[in-house]
Amino acid sequence: MANTSGFFATSLPSLRPRNLPLVPSFRSGFRSSDGISKVIFCSSSIGTEKVSSGASPSESRLPRLVSRGCKLVGCGSAVPSLQISNDDLAKLVDTNDEWISVRTGIRNRRVISEKDRSLTALAAEAARGALQMAQVDPDDVDLILMCTSTPEDLFGSAPQVQKALGCKRNPLSYDITAACSGFLLGLVSACSHIRGGGFSNVLVIGADALSRYVDWSDRASCILFGDAAGAVLVQACDTEEDGLFGFDLHSDGDGQRHLNAGIKEKEMDQELGSNGSVVGFPPRNVTYSCIQMNGKEVFRFAVRCVPQSIEAALQKAGLDSSNIDWLLLHQANQRIIDAVASRLEVPSERVISNLANYGNTSAASIPLALDEAVRSGKVKAGHTIATSGFGAGLTWGSAIIRWG
Repeated sequence: MANTSGFFATSLPSLRPRNLPLVPSFRSGFRSSDGISKVIFCSSSIGTEKVSSGASPSESRLPRLVSRGCKLVGCGSAVPSLQISNDDLAKLVDTNDEWISVRTGIRNRRVISEKDRSLTALAAEAARGALQMAQVDPDDVDLILMCTSTPEDLFGSAPQVQKALGCKRNPLSYDITAACSGFLLGLVSACSHIRGGGFSNVLVIGADALSRYVDWSDRASCILFGDAAGAVLVQACDTEEDGLFGFDLHSDGDGQRHLNAGIKEKEMDQELGSNGSVVGFPPRNVTYSCIQMNGKEVFRFAVRCVPQSIEAALQKAGLDSSNIDWLLLHQANQRIIDAVASRLEVPSERVISNLANYGNTSAASIPLALDEAVRSGKVKAGHTIATSGFGAGLTWGSAIIRWG
């Protein structure tokens, strides 16, 4: 596993082709050309037994040498009740359904409203769906990763999700902020915690309410975004059942100028002036600006970097695009999805897309689309999925996973 020190040993022969030389791979562990998978054994506390009933599941494990894999065993999703169509947006800005759908593939999106529940409540609902599918009790969850760029508390929303789920053993819960790549990073982080930290049941939640940061007078950006939550339960398993075959992760801060929502100062209250005591003090309160995006540059970035990242993840897994059952990308723009699929030579019937119904839901888009595909019977246990997230930061990454 990436950034995991220790030694490796062989497990049972993999059913997947592994035809690359054994070299260290910074982001996906070790690769082998002998047809045998290589498994990392960590010497830092990775015991598999449960802690005593009165202890926190996040407390340090007993030091052991254990071979562990991780698999995706449950998924869930939740969306706000308010649906906004392209025709609704045409009443706000100079646009129409055809103009939006041709350029983006989007026809509807869901938006959190005053009558709706909070984003935290949506995240908890999605998490419950994943736990129910996996038949795992909330008290058996030992880590919650809340992937969001729009928390309802400056200090993070994950502990509130843990509270809403009723996890009585106080598992560690924390936020991951990586915009539209957030869920992908959370998924890889969950596998790292399982393989290198001895965790057994990790909830990965992608949830965002970007509608709160949209300039609804800007027709170039307001047509794109919606709100939603999606979740998966990642569970420890034997190495032979391991469901993360390879991954590839990147960021480039230079691209931040193309997609951002930076802070801006509020006007200072006259009564809070410095009175000449200290120049520049007290500081002005700040708020976040609306989303600023250079659509053309983001499009160029996505169609260039996403295929490269997926190909790198496939190479690390010893696979190629013909070995995957499904391509599941962050749902940003149908033209991006089509361009990446074409580059990878994946036929449209093997591409998962629900963009038309929800728009760009940021960190929620991948688990939301996955949940619908699983519950509809499209994605079945044992299917191999190439998935990729990309967005603000700029950040992007890919993972080759097996469902179930």
